[in-house]
Amino acid sequence: MERTSGKKYIQNLVISAMLMAVGIVLPFITGQIPQIGNMLLPMHLPVLVCGLICGWQYGGIIGFILPLLRYALFGMPPMPNGIAMSFELASYGAIIGFLYNRSKWKCIVSLYRSLIIAMIGGRLIWGLVRVAMLGLMRNAFTWKMFMAGAFLNAVPGIIFQLIFIPALMLTLNRTGLVHFHKKKKECI
Repeated sequence: MERTSGKKYIQNLVISAMLMAVGIVLPFITGQIPQIGNMLLPMHLPVLVCGLICGWQYGGIIGFILPLLRYALFGMPPMPNGIAMSFELASYGAIIGFLYNRSKWKCIVSLYRSLIIAMIGGRLIWGLVRVAMLGLMRNAFTWKMFMAGAFLNAVPGIIFQLIFIPALMLTLNRTGLVHFHKKKKECI
């Protein structure tokens, strides 16, 4: 039993490290045109996938570290936005990992449910951190700023996440890395 748990731990560390590397590199690909990079939310993808595959602890840690590490290495995302982004991404990874891995049935319905709740939860956390940070700097964070930053400017990335992540998970199901239940009535 101990051997299996040690193997799973190593597997989660390796997958988390690979997804961290993807999160560091992916913004270079999408960030050549900043407006497109900001809309596609490239660092969100590996964090959400990490939470799904490795669990909430790994997803939360990778999500928190990734923006700070990218800032330390490349000066992006700019501060203080990177701090709010760290809390946002940590929320994504932790929420999706917690909800999906606690689902009675691992299936596309529980995947979408977990993904949508994590996306909303992460954006709410981002908004709360921005309110706190701007309040400390004696600036107002308006409802309009929240809606633009959390939803309106991010619509292409949100749509991409809703398509790409389930497609990736279904592909990983075929490889045996993740497992879905097949019966529809078990999935509801």
